[in-house]
Amino acid sequence: MDNPISVRGLRKTYGDRVAVDTVDLEVERGEVFALLGPNGAGKTTTVEVLEGFRRRDAGEVRVLGTDPADADLTWRNRIGIVLQTSTGLDLITPREALASTAKVYRSPRDVDEVIAAVALEDKADDRVGKLSGGQRRRLDVALGIVGDPELLFLDEPTTGFDPQARRDFWELIHSLADGGTTILLTTHYLDEAEQLADRVGVIAAGRMLAVDTPANLGGRASSEATVSWQEGGAHRSERTPVPTQYVSALSARLGGEVPGLTVSRPSLEDTYLSLITPHLDLEADLVGVSA
Repeated sequence: MDNPISVRGLRKTYGDRVAVDTVDLEVERGEVFALLGPNGAGKTTTVEVLEGFRRRDAGEVRVLGTDPADADLTWRNRIGIVLQTSTGLDLITPREALASTAKVYRSPRDVDEVIAAVALEDKADDRVGKLSGGQRRRLDVALGIVGDPELLFLDEPTTGFDPQARRDFWELIHSLADGGTTILLTTHYLDEAEQLADRVGVIAAGRMLAVDTPANLGGRASSEATVSWQEGGAHRSERTPVPTQYVSALSARLGGEVPGLTVSRPSLEDTYLSLITPHLDLEADLVGVSA
C-alpha cells in the first residue's frame, strides 16, 4: 500500500443503512483522480474517511502511509482540503484568512502567489462577507492549497464559477499535478472530470462500479460509434464497430465527400448514466443519509 491513497474493503453504515459497501480504491502518486456519483452514492462519506473526519466501520485505509483515524498534526500538514463551504470568515479579508491559515503549515506557499492563482487580486483586501458566491469558492480553493500539500482533496471545487473562472481553475489544477501534487476530486461536472482526471471512479449505492481513464471508462474507446450523414435530403445514421471502414465505404458510394458527416462514440455522460442507472432505486433509499 505505497500509493498516497490505498483503500481495501471500506465499509460505513448509518444505523441499518449501508453508505459505503466494501469499497477498494488506489490513487497513484501525482495522479488526478475524480470520484463521480449521484447524491447519496457514498462519495462524501468515502472522502471524509480519507480526510480523517469520519470513522469507518471496517476496512483498511492508508493515506500518505498513515491511517487517517490515527493521524496527527504532522500528517495534516501534508494534506489540503477544499470543503464545499467555509464559514466564520465574513469579517476578515481573503489576504488575512490566507495569511492566518499559512501560519499553520511548515512550508506554505506565498500568500500573494496563491491569491493570484485563484484570481482574487482585486478582492484580496475586501471583507469575505462582501464576496460573491464564486469569489467565496475561489477563496475556499486558496485556503486548500496555501499549505502546498502533497495530497489535495477537492469537493465540488468549481461550484459557482463562471466558465472562464472554471477554465482558469483547471489550469491551476494542471499546474499542481505537474508539480507532483496528488489530487482527489469530487465533481458533478463530467466535462471537468474529463478535462482534469487521469482516472475516474464511479460510485453508486455505496459500491465502486468502475475505475478507468475517462476515455476507456465502461469500454467507451471500444464501443460502437454512430456515423451520421445527409443523403437524399434526409438525415441518416448507422452504428458500427468499425467507423473508419464504414466512412470509407460510404465515401466511395457517394463519390467523395459525405454531406453532414459526423462520427461519435458514447460521451462520458452517456457511459456514466449507463453505469449508475441500474442503481438509482437503491440511491433513493439513501436519501437523508450523509453519504
